[in-house]
Amino acid sequence: MVRVLFLHPDLGIGGAERLVVDAALALKERGHDVSFLTNHHDSSHCFKETADGSFPVQVVGDWIPRQLFGRFYAFCAYVRMLYAAFYASFFMPQRQEVQVVVCDLISVCVPVLRLARHRPQVLFYCHFPDQLLSAREGMLKRLYRAPINWLEEHTIGLADKVLVNSKFTLRVFQDTFRHLSTVPDVLYPSLPTQYFDKMEHKLEQRAALLDEPVHARVPRNSFIYLDINRYERKKNHALALHSLRLLGNMLPSLDFKRCRLIIAGGYDTRCVENVEHYAELEALTAELKLEDHVVLLQSPTDEEKCRLLYTAHCLLYTPENEHFGIVPLEGMYFRKPVVALNSGGPTETVVHTSTGFLCEKTDKSFGGAMYQLFRDEALRMKMGDQGHKRVEQKFSFEAFADRLNQIVQELIPSKTAKKNK
Repeated sequence: MVRVLFLHPDLGIGGAERLVVDAALALKERGHDVSFLTNHHDSSHCFKETADGSFPVQVVGDWIPRQLFGRFYAFCAYVRMLYAAFYASFFMPQRQEVQVVVCDLISVCVPVLRLARHRPQVLFYCHFPDQLLSAREGMLKRLYRAPINWLEEHTIGLADKVLVNSKFTLRVFQDTFRHLSTVPDVLYPSLPTQYFDKMEHKLEQRAALLDEPVHARVPRNSFIYLDINRYERKKNHALALHSLRLLGNMLPSLDFKRCRLIIAGGYDTRCVENVEHYAELEALTAELKLEDHVVLLQSPTDEEKCRLLYTAHCLLYTPENEHFGIVPLEGMYFRKPVVALNSGGPTETVVHTSTGFLCEKTDKSFGGAMYQLFRDEALRMKMGDQGHKRVEQKFSFEAFADRLNQIVQELIPSKTAKKNK
C-alpha cells in the first residue's frame, strides 16, 4: 500500500477534475490510501466521489483571492497552490504524511514538495502547457506571463515523473518546453465504466416503465444532438449552433422540427466567462432563430449526464486542438457516433467513418456529418457499436488503473535507492 495525495487547485467539474477523480478511484481499487488536498471544494458543484465520503478531502487556502481587480488570475492561482504545497510539505499532521503526491495544472508546487520533511515522490500530470491556454494580448500581458511561463517549464522539470494525456499533448509539450530533457509518458484518461454500466442498466429498466422525455422542452420523438462541454468560448459551442442552422436548411421542415440540440455545460457563477458565454449562446440561439430547437443546461449531475448520453442519437464535440477530450470516449461507450473536429486528442480516440466523423472547422463539414447521421439509422447503430468496442479495447479503466498503479509502485523503489546512495 502506498499513501497517495492528490494536490489539485479546484475540485469542481471539468475534464481535469474527472481525470484526477478517476485516477484516485483506480489507485484506491489497487489498495492504496488516497486523499485530496485542494484550494476549493464546493459539495454542490463537484463530482460525487469527492463529496460522498469516497475520499478524504481537505481544503486549504480558499481565503486567498482568486483574482485582483478583475485580473491576475494566474498569479493568484500560483499563490493559492504554493500555499497548499507548503501546507502539505510542512504542516500536514504526521499521521497523514504521504509517499507520493500527484499534482496537475500548476507545477509551481513541485519544488516546495521536494523540500518536505519526509520528501514524497512527485508525479506531475500535464493536461496541456498552461502558457498556451492563456491568450497573449499586448506587451503588458507578455511581461506578466514571462516569469509565470519560465516557472512552469522549470518546475515541471523537477518532478520525479511526468505524464501527459495524449500523443498530441506530448508533441506540444516537447515543442513548448525546449529546455527540458524530460520525456513524459503518455497515460490516456479513462472512464468509470462500472458506474456507466450500472447507470445504463438503471436507465434501461426505467425506460421500460416510464416513457418520459429527457427534458421538458424535448418531445419524445426528438432526434437529439448532444454537446457536452464547459461554457467557455474555446469550447466552440457556436459551431454546433451554426451547424444546426445549416441542417435546418438541408432537411425538410417536418424532419427538422424533430431535431434538438442539447448543450450541457459546466457552469460556475464564480467564473465570469461561464456567465458571459452562456448569455452569448442564448443570444446566438435567438439570432439564428433556433429557440425551439436548442436547450442550454447548466452543470448536469453525473446521473443527468448519463441519461443525456443514453437518450441522445449522436454526440457533437466542437473544441479545436483539444488536448485529449474525455467526452468523446463517454459518447462512444454509450454507443453514440461522435462528430468532432479533425485536430488534437479526438484524432486519437475517434476513428473517422468508423466510430464517427472527424470534420473541418466549418458548419458545412460539421453540418454534413450531422445530416448523414440523421438520415442513416443503420450507420448510427454500426458506429455506436464500433465506438463501444474501441473504448473497451483501447481505453478501458482496467488498463488505465494497471498502468497508473505500476507507475506509482515504481516511484517508491526509486526513492529508496536514492536514500541508499
